[in-house]
Amino acid sequence: MKLLTQEYREHWNTASKVLFRTLCTYFVLYMLLMLLSPLFETPYRWIGKTVFDINYEYEVSGNGSGDHTFAYLTLFVTVILTIIIASLWNILDRKRKNYNKLFYWFLVFLRVILIAAMLLYGFVKVFKLQFPSASLTHLLDPLGDFSPMGLAWTYMGFSKGFNVFVGLLEIVGGLLLIPRRTQTLGAFIIIGVMMQVAVMNFCYDIPVKLFSIHLILMALVIFVTDHRFVQVFIKNKTVAAYQYYHPIKGTRYHKIIFRTKSIVLVILVSFISFNFYTTERNRGSNRKKPLLYGIWEASTFIKNGDTLPPLITDVYRWRYLIVDLKNEATVKTMDDLKHEYTFITDSTSQKIMIHQKGSESEVYNFNYKNPNSEFLQLDGIIESDTLHILFSRIDHTKFDLNARGFNWINEYPYNK
Repeated sequence: MKLLTQEYREHWNTASKVLFRTLCTYFVLYMLLMLLSPLFETPYRWIGKTVFDINYEYEVSGNGSGDHTFAYLTLFVTVILTIIIASLWNILDRKRKNYNKLFYWFLVFLRVILIAAMLLYGFVKVFKLQFPSASLTHLLDPLGDFSPMGLAWTYMGFSKGFNVFVGLLEIVGGLLLIPRRTQTLGAFIIIGVMMQVAVMNFCYDIPVKLFSIHLILMALVIFVTDHRFVQVFIKNKTVAAYQYYHPIKGTRYHKIIFRTKSIVLVILVSFISFNFYTTERNRGSNRKKPLLYGIWEASTFIKNGDTLPPLITDVYRWRYLIVDLKNEATVKTMDDLKHEYTFITDSTSQKIMIHQKGSESEVYNFNYKNPNSEFLQLDGIIESDTLHILFSRIDHTKFDLNARGFNWINEYPYNK
């Protein structure tokens, strides 16, 4: 029995109508509440405290996480409202013969969401913005200090080619959803790609689990409602063309829709490509590197006239100065802790502004000498301490992660 099918049917059975009302209500509510839930913060917090006894502090925004407490409260509300609304819909509209027209627009709704998500996720990988290469600071971090998510990000960020491959699959899946005749193939590709993403989210504790699962479910609805997949993939039988429902019939209408889709697609892809290309040039691996870029190891460290030996128990002595991003630097002390600094250089006067991040001071408090690419000297005062530091550069391109490269022939695995 075909519960839901994209094929036109004059009469729907009760099970088909109930299933459609439930799915339609849930996914529409899910998207609406995902966007609008901050407007209902007060009742949501009341639900969290009353129903789930949540007493800890949590943010509405989630601070970049998609699996935060407020997101789960939103999911709970979505499920409860779905049960209520779908039940009322089943009672009040039980005599309707079919939902061909509404089902058509429901699938359009799902396709638009998936197309937008796949193009965004795809292009952000093609231009290598989602998974950047390992930073200079990360190159010095012990493997044991990586979080599971940080390890996954470093793994993905290593290879530009792998990013492009995965990104293109997502883009192709999204593009194939645009024409109705290829939407099943597009949904099939998206299910495969997003299944890998969802498993990675679960196994590496990446907080986008809820959204990735819903993208899979949306693609699954589109795929399974083309019931011919059973005949093709399971029974290995030929199938006939569908008699689709068309909201408006006529050749002219379909030509206008095709041209409109084409124009919008060209504009959208051009805008995304240009925006991400410029972002990659400013933030990605090809960005202009700041003055004194690199990893600098402190060979001599003199504080207030006293030379501090490189003891791993010293919480003050600098071990590395890492200059990776413009106007920022990271200092790793001998006890292997990282400290973030504002680091603004003036090449004309050869002065540097070095202050703890968050400090309001705008004084150029250090002089520097950089006679060649291998040597750096800093002299200045920070937090009432006079410092004289000599650095030598560590060539980060010789780290195995950067130097190994691609090899067609391997006489033995280079696994270390």
